[in-house]
Amino acid sequence: MQKIIILAVGGLKEKYWRDAINEYEKRLKTLCAFEICELPESKAEGAAACDDEGKRILQKIPTGFAVVPLCIEGKELSSNELSDFLQKSAVSGKSGVCFIIGGSWGLSDEVKSKADLKLSFSRMTFPHQLFRVMLTEQIYRAYMISANSKYHK
Repeated sequence: MQKIIILAVGGLKEKYWRDAINEYEKRLKTLCAFEICELPESKAEGAAACDDEGKRILQKIPTGFAVVPLCIEGKELSSNELSDFLQKSAVSGKSGVCFIIGGSWGLSDEVKSKADLKLSFSRMTFPHQLFRVMLTEQIYRAYMISANSKYHK
């Protein structure tokens, strides 16, 4: 079973975000080994925050995983292309896929340099809590596409 990890800076504050994540987590548990690892936000600001958070992110990336930082300069994929990426990662000898959501100051260049794929959902900026739900839903959708489910129409 493929392992999927989301490393996310910051936590989910509102119950409705946690409820949404919990629903997709429940669905994903039958499809992959899914885990969310939250890292605390830095007390610093700007580049110092990126560097501080980046060092902690790099320590948490499991060895042998495909690394996918979410960043505005990343490549935009369709849901089908994300599904293909996950399938190819599963058979490529990678132990799993580690998606990375940075803090409000973004991701350090050092984290981005570790990328197997830099991924962007849009050139727009999204609240981190909403984005975590969006990413989790897209991971679920990718597995549903692989299974030829009616979920993805």
